[in-house]
Amino acid sequence: MNPKHNIKVLRVVTNPECVSWHMGKTLTYLAKDFDVVVAGERVSINVNQFPDVAWVDIPINRKINLWADLRALIALYFLCRRYKPDIAHSIMPKAGLLLAMAAKFAGIPVRIHTFTGQVWDTKKGASRFLLKLVDQFIVAMNSACLTDSPSQSTHLFNNRISDNGSPLGVLGKGSLIGVDLDRFDVGRIRKASVISRESLGLNESDFVISFVARKSMDKGALDLLRAFADARRKAEHLKLLFIGPDESNGAIEQLRLNQPEIFIGVVEMGLIGNHEEYLAISDVLCVPSYREGFGTVVIDAAALGVPCIGSRIPGLVDSISDGETGLLFPVGNTSELENLFIKLESDRGSLKVFGRAASGRVRDYFSSEVLYYHLKNFYKDQLKLFLHSR
Repeated sequence: MNPKHNIKVLRVVTNPECVSWHMGKTLTYLAKDFDVVVAGERVSINVNQFPDVAWVDIPINRKINLWADLRALIALYFLCRRYKPDIAHSIMPKAGLLLAMAAKFAGIPVRIHTFTGQVWDTKKGASRFLLKLVDQFIVAMNSACLTDSPSQSTHLFNNRISDNGSPLGVLGKGSLIGVDLDRFDVGRIRKASVISRESLGLNESDFVISFVARKSMDKGALDLLRAFADARRKAEHLKLLFIGPDESNGAIEQLRLNQPEIFIGVVEMGLIGNHEEYLAISDVLCVPSYREGFGTVVIDAAALGVPCIGSRIPGLVDSISDGETGLLFPVGNTSELENLFIKLESDRGSLKVFGRAASGRVRDYFSSEVLYYHLKNFYKDQLKLFLHSR
């Protein structure tokens, strides 16, 4: 950890998947301007992709585990004392809670957490109350907090999670890292990719819907399967790319056993690292989530000219411009989702209009260069505030 720059930044995440999904090209930019360390569960597997970043593996469980959490807290505290970052920045709830305490106790001057969707949104009773208290604690322990979309800031503010009575800040118009336009270039993908409709058993005439997310209740995975099956009975050219790790606690397998006909026309995959190649052969992305941050995959698809159907919830109302770059439907309303599938399958001209608008909006507001510009300035502003307060 030999500093190359005047300012040192520590980024903390829960697991290695967060590195590509929630930091991506930002790390490449950061390493050019700052001395950067990333800590979290098995994060060092990314060393070859980001050779100018230092990596520290610290086991951080997503779920509550008091002894494991205490060990992670202690490890983060000693990392902060040893590395002495000027800025400590976390994403994801558990990483946010542990780093907020470790960095505060270690005297790190600028402590930042970015909220990317609220776990308590789908909880009730005491669980919801306690999880909201945790978010309020994270805000109190940090010197500044961000959200990844304007509607998330409003949502948190309405739930008494704020920055001294004001909504939490947002970088630009939202998103964590924006879109790497070099990676999400449809021309490059079509030349280089081995993934094609033919390789997946799909026809050019098929109307291909993509789902790229954790297959969980929160992400609306079962809603999607039911809406798709109902729509396919009326429009047989519908096909579904159902991509992501199964986190449904057995619900999907139970559905497969009890109603196997629901999976007709469904192409299933687990966790992948090249989702841009699947999006590039899709007609529309579907994000039927019950809770979401900004919805990074929405703008990934948009960069490729693929519009999105999404739930009308905080986060997605910012990444999808309803009626311009895609369509929104009431969360959990599978009948309306079914109708939108049928509507777009029969009106592919509108789909192309949505796709062009989506691509243009990404280039104007959500490229990785644009988002990094805002992040770099935010870091420097926070350091200036600290120096002025001394």
